[in-house]
Amino acid sequence: MPTVLRSVPYRFYFYSHEPDEPPHIHVDRDDLSAKFWLDPIQLARNFGFRANELRTIQSMVKGHREEFLEAWNEFFGIGGG
Repeated sequence: MPTVLRSVPYRFYFYSHEPDEPPHIHVDRDDLSAKFWLDPIQLARNFGFRANELRTIQSMVKGHREEFLEAWNEFFGIGGG
């Protein structure tokens, strides 16, 4: 479960057993969790976050999208040479 970013109070990560899904990022805070697709950025699932916090998280995903995609592609051996 590679962690890509920690930004208090959030942890952004993906699961190593999800290579067949489109690029995405999970985010947790306490016992709350959400999943965002990265291309295009879109909420896939939400487990407990309120709408205003999801907007904040989505903005963070947008700001770190390239970093998340790079980590995804590097981990799963996509692209590059």
